[in-house]
Amino acid sequence: MKLSIIIPAYNEGKNLKKGVLEEVWGYLKNQNYSWEVLLVDDKSTDDTVEKLKNFATKHGGFRVLAEPHRGKGGTVVAGVLASSGEIVLFTDMDQATPLPEIEKFFPKFEEGFDIVIGSRHGRKGAPLIRKLMAWGFSLLRTIVLRLPYKDTQCGFKAFKKEAAQKIFAKMKVYNDKVVAGGAAVTAGFDLEILYIARKLKLKVAEVPVNWVHKDTERINPIKDSYEGLVDLFKVRINALMGKYKI
Repeated sequence: MKLSIIIPAYNEGKNLKKGVLEEVWGYLKNQNYSWEVLLVDDKSTDDTVEKLKNFATKHGGFRVLAEPHRGKGGTVVAGVLASSGEIVLFTDMDQATPLPEIEKFFPKFEEGFDIVIGSRHGRKGAPLIRKLMAWGFSLLRTIVLRLPYKDTQCGFKAFKKEAAQKIFAKMKVYNDKVVAGGAAVTAGFDLEILYIARKLKLKVAEVPVNWVHKDTERINPIKDSYEGLVDLFKVRINALMGKYKI
């Protein structure tokens, strides 16, 4: 199988009403490569999982994983570990970065890169507070983790299967056993992925992608900034303790 797509889901009523999965299906059904979509429910408290299952029964190639509540990070990890594609992509349910942007990634994999990450430029439509949060977080991650990327937080990342398996097996802050509370955004998830990738000396390409702010995003500036800062230092402390040793 060529491509596995992981879409985490938590109380996605608004997004599902907007037809986001029909958009995903509309694109994939016309592709000439094999694919699968794993809709990974993070123990939603509404009827999301029922709606996902109903969609999957009517659309070949889609399947639903009903998981314990772990937040986005643990949910994505569970989906990746259950995937079978040569390339594994995770993307957000709201499709802020539309799925066709994956076409920009394929040439990078052909060039020999292990991981390709989306990079948002300008953050079209995002509130000022989000842009300020992104700037501050970018400065801190550069100082604390020395990650050289322009955008570590874009929810559109793809991996060669072997690279994904290596990275997610070493995750400490976020993995498929972590328990979360509420609509956990888990900002440190992407940081931990990219830090481990650098430790493993995997080749990472950063590619500009289209991205539009969606009003269905669950962002709490104060809470999310604090949790992102905590996660940042958790990764750094784990590194200093040798928990990411190769």
